Amino acid sequence: MFDFVIPFIILILVVVFIHEYGHYYFARRYGVGVTDFSIGFGKELFGWNDKSGTRWKICWIPLGGYVKFFGDRNVYSQQDHQEMLEKYSKEDQEKLFVTKPLYQRSLIVFGGPLANFLLAIVIFLSIYMFIGKDFTPALIDEVQKDSPAETAGLMKNDVILEIDNNKVESILDISKLIAMSTSEYIDFKVSRYDQEILFKVKPNVVPAEDNLGNKINKRMVGIKLRPYKNEINHKKLGPAQALIQSVGEVYFVTTSTLKYLGSMLVGKGDSSQLGGPIRIAKISGQVAEFGIIPFLSMMAYISISLGLINLFPIPMLDGGHLMFYGFEKVLGRPLSQKTQEGFFRIGMFLLLSLMFFATFNDLKDIGLF
Repeated sequence: MFDFVIPFIILILVVVFIHEYGHYYFARRYGVGVTDFSIGFGKELFGWNDKSGTRWKICWIPLGGYVKFFGDRNVYSQQDHQEMLEKYSKEDQEKLFVTKPLYQRSLIVFGGPLANFLLAIVIFLSIYMFIGKDFTPALIDEVQKDSPAETAGLMKNDVILEIDNNKVESILDISKLIAMSTSEYIDFKVSRYDQEILFKVKPNVVPAEDNLGNKINKRMVGIKLRPYKNEINHKKLGPAQALIQSVGEVYFVTTSTLKYLGSMLVGKGDSSQLGGPIRIAKISGQVAEFGIIPFLSMMAYISISLGLINLFPIPMLDGGHLMFYGFEKVLGRPLSQKTQEGFFRIGMFLLLSLMFFATFNDLKDIGLF
């Protein structure tokens, strides 16, 4: 387990730093004072003060981070604003987060998730430009007897064009698109004798192991693939095409994650695959053994997940604050302190429940349950 610690810490430090720097960047841009920029929670291990008075620090629990604004408090009411303003000079009032216009406060809060999405785009962009991307078409080399694919009508030598309306650009996309599918049937569009045909395949879900040896419930359709014309098409992309592909990958991961989480909420998704810090640490260590490119790819996916989760409309998350700002825009005033505190209690319960569930899955994954 200790082999996974260093890759996990590196991954978390980078992803969390980028997230918090997104908040910090917009805060400084709009003149909000920042007193603390912390990576981790708990006791400070080391840190330093910059010329603007911000304390940059690393704390001993590396499971997140925070940016603390000048005069910051968790919950505000209209009365709180006035009482607080009276405590500060005119110059200091300009540094307060709560004195800023609604759009500036919203951008400061949204800056964290935005930075995570941008980090993922930069990682994919770099990989596609300097390492390359695979564009090898996928040809069905074998359809297993009595498999879901055979039952649906797929045949040898079919070229797979789309899965669930997602274009298949590479043979490497097939397993990813099948795994991310949440419907009872998977739509396969194939080319057969220059005709495009659509098939609906109902996959079998079987216990299996992924490429890293971790136990998963795998969706199987019963096909074996090979490159079309037995030719590998791997090429480096120019900046514009790499950017388009990178944004497309971030969009695909984001929408697929939302669909998967939605399927779990209605009881159709496999909730056993939901993991927490222990599983992330384990997988990050395993991926790091395959080299820097797989590790960077995983960092991009974790960054997308962190950005997306923080946009959920749950109090205590960035999305919860944005939800409050939405109410403020509609009502013309902030919600009362009592209402906000009620939302925060609900948010705390939801987050603790999610953490408990993810940790329970993690412990099952390593054999403690």
